[in-house]
Amino acid sequence: MCGVIGVALEHPTNEQLEMIRRVFLESRIRGMHATGISYISAGKIVTIKESINSIEFVDRHMSDMGKFVNAGWITLIGHCRYSTSDLEFNQPIADEELSIVHNGVISQELPENWKQLYGHDCETRNDTELMFHTIKEGKRPIEEWLDSSISAVELRSNGTLKYYRNGKRPLYLTEATNGIIIASTKNILERAGAQNTVKVDYPNGKDYQDVVYI
Repeated sequence: MCGVIGVALEHPTNEQLEMIRRVFLESRIRGMHATGISYISAGKIVTIKESINSIEFVDRHMSDMGKFVNAGWITLIGHCRYSTSDLEFNQPIADEELSIVHNGVISQELPENWKQLYGHDCETRNDTELMFHTIKEGKRPIEEWLDSSISAVELRSNGTLKYYRNGKRPLYLTEATNGIIIASTKNILERAGAQNTVKVDYPNGKDYQDVVYI
């Protein structure tokens, strides 16, 4: 159980910026062991992640929300991790062009077997990296990992935000005239002050919810 967050808002209001902070704070209920964020700066994705809860993370990294605004947009993703093992290899999984946050399980095979089984050279032991490589190859994770559990948000350096799930993990959003805010559960968004929250659909239980915000 982890918390995923997605934001795409054009010319966000001060109230919306404060709501983003509250979404991070409320998402800690789904994972207090590590927190991370990816956002766009100067055409590249910047990622910050630490083995601290979101209260500490917001205080340390999100006091100045203006630094997350790029060309009039605030487009970012975040993750609150619940760990059953260690505090290494936290999310987002990212480079300067692509970042992804994910709640669920992609593979229960041992990481040392991933190369042989899936053909990917992974730098971490976090199975979300398997999704990362799938996306890099131009494939859709829900179609490639049919037996997995997925709710995820992707961010690209061109400002594209995609979100989707396959029905085995929750994902909700609230929509405004200038964009959207995404979180793992309805309660997280409502406690953060959002209204008119809706569950992200998954047609036929498996199709890719290919919703794009730029």
